[in-house]
Amino acid sequence: MTTRVLVTIDTELTWRPGEGWNDWQSSYERSYEAAGVGVGYQLRILAQHALKACFFVDPVPACVYGIEPIKRMVDPILSAGQEVQLHLHPQWFGAADGQTTSAFELNEYDEQAQRDLIARARDLLVEAGVPEPVAFRAGSYAANSDTLRALASLGFRYDSSHNGHQHPWPSAIDLPVDQTTPIEHHGIVEIPVTLISDGSSSRHLQICAVSMNELRAAIEHADQASQPVVNIVSHSFELANRFGTAPNRVHVRRFEALCDYLSRERARFPTAFFSELHDIDLDIPSQLLPSMSWRRLGRLVEQIWSNQVAERAG
Repeated sequence: MTTRVLVTIDTELTWRPGEGWNDWQSSYERSYEAAGVGVGYQLRILAQHALKACFFVDPVPACVYGIEPIKRMVDPILSAGQEVQLHLHPQWFGAADGQTTSAFELNEYDEQAQRDLIARARDLLVEAGVPEPVAFRAGSYAANSDTLRALASLGFRYDSSHNGHQHPWPSAIDLPVDQTTPIEHHGIVEIPVTLISDGSSSRHLQICAVSMNELRAAIEHADQASQPVVNIVSHSFELANRFGTAPNRVHVRRFEALCDYLSRERARFPTAFFSELHDIDLDIPSQLLPSMSWRRLGRLVEQIWSNQVAERAG
């Protein structure tokens, strides 16, 4: 069995209540092209290494700003030959005057309301020029069983919202905490975010949250354990500091190192789009990478450097 790697990048305009909330250009610069290491930079690095990535794009800010900013978000991704699937933060639906009347988490709504919100978001994404999406990830991983049933009724094939590290809230799908392999559930194929053991708990494979050693070890472990897929998460703004004013050099180096590794190991670990997972093996037992103290120590050292130096730059 070949272990495929999903490089997934949640791509959104950041929510800024209060004064200046309706300035989409400012939000675009800070969250989409943050500090020169946003989506444009990530697309260039992916292209240099001939890798595939899925950008989960939230189109719902179009309810406030119109469709043009969403087109500006998806056009470069599609032109680069990368995949766009649907992401959704529902607070934008009720936004006005810098506040919102909508809940911030999708799973706060019942099944019919979720279906209506997802359908509207899908239509906005298609209006922006994206082929009809087949995969979904809820903002903040805030999905539950109703979400999956709503997605299935709308013709989606895949969901990628289950994150055991953030279970039972906001990630509230009724699957085991350590479920990391694909599984058919409530009429849809769930592709969970990959986890690694971390002492008595776990961590999910997010570029800003684990070290390159842990990323590499998790991919190698998945191969040895015959896991069909490794699902890695990032964000459009994740390679910048938290203010969006300068690159976080730790995260930038980690992203570049991951791309270099996946390029060199493409024969063993090909990157893939969700639209290519029609033959994915289901119901394979999940096996998390065991925790190792030296890997954890390396990550902690990198985090200290990131927090004390990289995050304060700019």
